[in-house]
Amino acid sequence: MGLVPRAGPMDALYDAVVAEARRPDWYLAGQVPDTLDGRFDMVALILSLALIRLEDDGAAQACADLTERFISDMDGTLRQDGIGDQVVGKHIGRMVAALGGRLGAYREARDDDAAMAEALRRNLWRGADVPEDAVDWTVGETRRVARRLDATPLPAVLSGHMAPPSGAARTAA
Repeated sequence: MGLVPRAGPMDALYDAVVAEARRPDWYLAGQVPDTLDGRFDMVALILSLALIRLEDDGAAQACADLTERFISDMDGTLRQDGIGDQVVGKHIGRMVAALGGRLGAYREARDDDAAMAEALRRNLWRGADVPEDAVDWTVGETRRVARRLDATPLPAVLSGHMAPPSGAARTAA
């Protein structure tokens, strides 16, 4: 899941999503597996939080554009890893379906820590046994990222800022 240089409307936000998903704390304190699947699952988590934030503002086109940027990145990553043209589409279809499932689970769990912990156990750790302190840390950190996104004015989010500029409120343009 590399940062592919492109000139698209969601590049800055997608790059910020990927940078957040790559933060070592997720893999250390949160004990997310540092594997291809674990990194995908982290991108899907942070991307879901960003999509939920955009949905909250009715930014449907931005959601579509951000999802397209994700698909483009996954396509490039698969091809870079040697996946042939004939099967890339199937892999992309599975990845988009996985993102959709995670988005739904995280959306439903957004106000319930126990539900979020369960969604994370199912989707981030894929049912593996994880120490409770790692789950608690990850739920808390997920909430922190969601709060940062929520506190950031929409134009700033669209520009790739996942935290409000100092002194700014979400309602600021």
